[in-house]
Amino acid sequence: MTEPEHLLTVTPLHTPAGPFVLEVTGELDHHSAPLLTQAVKEAPFDSHGVIIDLSGLAYCDSTGITVLLTAYQRSQAAGSPLSFAGVNPDQMRVFQVVGLDQVFTFHATAQEAVSALQR
Repeated sequence: MTEPEHLLTVTPLHTPAGPFVLEVTGELDHHSAPLLTQAVKEAPFDSHGVIIDLSGLAYCDSTGITVLLTAYQRSQAAGSPLSFAGVNPDQMRVFQVVGLDQVFTFHATAQEAVSALQR
């Protein structure tokens, strides 16, 4: 019996002299959340900041939101800026319902987030 495929990829991208980007694609749920959790643990939360690019995210459940909250808590503890990029309208509605639109910093694209953090 094979495991069902849970398609989530997390691609770490180092921008020259800038923030660290985690590009998240696929479905973020209780099966795939450990992959993003590990990437968040390994991300260099420093003065350049971290961007989590969710433009390729197709689905996110409550477990996924918990991972994003963990990233936020880690950024706060490290004094490192954290931005979310490319959040689609359906996901944004979920963030609004739980009040995270008041807590997280959002940008339309990863490039906009990089520019904002480099200012």
